[in-house]
Amino acid sequence: MSSSPNPVVIHSRRAKFEDVIEDLRLAIEAKGLVIDYQSHVNRMLERTGKDVGSAKKLYIDAQAFVFCSAALSRRTMEADPVNAALCPYSIMVYETAQAPGTLHVSYRRPWRPDGSAASKAALLEVEKLLEGLAREALGLR
Repeated sequence: MSSSPNPVVIHSRRAKFEDVIEDLRLAIEAKGLVIDYQSHVNRMLERTGKDVGSAKKLYIDAQAFVFCSAALSRRTMEADPVNAALCPYSIMVYETAQAPGTLHVSYRRPWRPDGSAASKAALLEVEKLLEGLAREALGLR
């Protein structure tokens, strides 16, 4: 997983936004995790577009869930306190205006090239969690 140099992982398939966002919510909660915040990225962009001089429609919808795992976070931070910068975790669901009907679920890899072996192992556990959640939300098992 973390061997890829790409810092962002994206999975895509044809689906309905409401189904994918709800499946992601259920997948997170089924792991016993609590969603701390739901970011409505598309609403913010639409609301502020005029203020920044752009009315270009980027998304049909775009939302992110921010959450944490007490157990995984503790392991990552015990391995290296600097790993606190990689918490909380975030997964984004979006549908672009250019490709309606294709849903994307993405997340940032929790990776540091300078970490110890223990840190890398703990962060790989976080990435496995994020990967599983992203795939489950899209029904990719």
